[in-house]
Amino acid sequence: MRVRPAPVVAEAAPASVAYLRDRYRISATEAARRLALQELSAPLAARLTEQVPRSYGGMWLDQGAGGVLTVGATDVAAVRAAVAEVTDPAQVRMIAVRHTVSQLTEAAAGVAAALDASPGSDVVVDQQANEIVVLTGDRITADDPRLAEARRAAGVPTRAQARIPATTVQKACDPRYCPQAPMRGGIRLDVPRDDGTVGGCTTGFNLIVGVRDLPYVLTAGHCVVGGRHQQVDRTWHQFLGPKVPATVEAPDLAENAYPYDYAIMPYQPAALRRWTYPRGARNTPSLVNYWCVADNPKCATSGSRDVPITGYQPWSAIQTGWVVCATGSAYTPKAGEQYVDSGAGAGYLPGTRCGEVTGKSSGGIDVRICARPGDSGGPLFTEADGKALGILSNGDPGQGACTNPNEHNSYAPVSTILERVNARSGERLQIRLATSGPVASPLAR
Repeated sequence: MRVRPAPVVAEAAPASVAYLRDRYRISATEAARRLALQELSAPLAARLTEQVPRSYGGMWLDQGAGGVLTVGATDVAAVRAAVAEVTDPAQVRMIAVRHTVSQLTEAAAGVAAALDASPGSDVVVDQQANEIVVLTGDRITADDPRLAEARRAAGVPTRAQARIPATTVQKACDPRYCPQAPMRGGIRLDVPRDDGTVGGCTTGFNLIVGVRDLPYVLTAGHCVVGGRHQQVDRTWHQFLGPKVPATVEAPDLAENAYPYDYAIMPYQPAALRRWTYPRGARNTPSLVNYWCVADNPKCATSGSRDVPITGYQPWSAIQTGWVVCATGSAYTPKAGEQYVDSGAGAGYLPGTRCGEVTGKSSGGIDVRICARPGDSGGPLFTEADGKALGILSNGDPGQGACTNPNEHNSYAPVSTILERVNARSGERLQIRLATSGPVASPLAR
């Protein structure tokens, strides 16, 4: 495995370094070490899965215990030997667990089959707890008479929990302005509703669709799927002026059932010309808008910028303890400002914040990052290598400025969305994450 030096990783991720320094009171050198270890962890997990599947029991970064990579194993000696081949053993803590990842994955598939549900979305593996989780409230109801027997027959520890706690709120609605090309993740989409009101969300990532590589935009499904969207609506940037045309809803490419909370939208007629790179441009990366805010501590020195998206991390590879960043466009305008009020509350500043993955037992990606209504659909990504992770779906209630350091929000994984929509559309569309464009001519594969 090729591993980038810690200073190189840290240089590419200044806000992630700042988050670690501020949260855990550590040096810049130590923060760099932790980020390099994070970058190593995904390929290391894949290697352990391949080399010692009968012993490997999962992995996560324990930031609170000193930035140690914690690896579970049913046979500690076997896994320790495999780990020692690729990383400093001092950075790794081995713990004994009862079940391997492969055993848990197989058990999750069995429970899902017994409940007519989907493994990996309705029944998930919690590596840190070394158990499987049945998520209720969607395809599986909490009072399903089959649930108790399915859990008993699993043969591994199994818990049931509500997919979305009753206290969470969807982050639907909008504002902000960034009408220049290229289309990026992290900018505002205003969405007119059937009843004449206007809501909105934040753009997530650029996608390419079909054999012609047509450009589309990804955002949250709950922005356009629901009782207030029975007709096909068009979306706009700055609806109250200058009302820049953006995308149009595609009902067959949207769902509102977390973690399947996605809307994949083509551009309005003629809108693509506004949002593409200039004709003849040689360097056309797909971007996420990294917009500095006062409560993102590193922005005072590094400034706002664009982050090129280089690909995505599968949901299975994302680990608790990773440091990640998210961008949103939620806003409540001040008196006299002509913007749609997203309901963010006075004092909230739209932009990019970094935090930590705290778990995945919701079937999505749970993070400690502040967000408000209007940030929905906004991108979650790794700062150092530009990997797409997810789009904002729901989370803790909150209004105004970010004052709760332990606020949690949940993101629908990009890999889960792509697997779902491609399984539903088959060979017809071939939807992929874009790492270039959009451009006026068809995007390269």
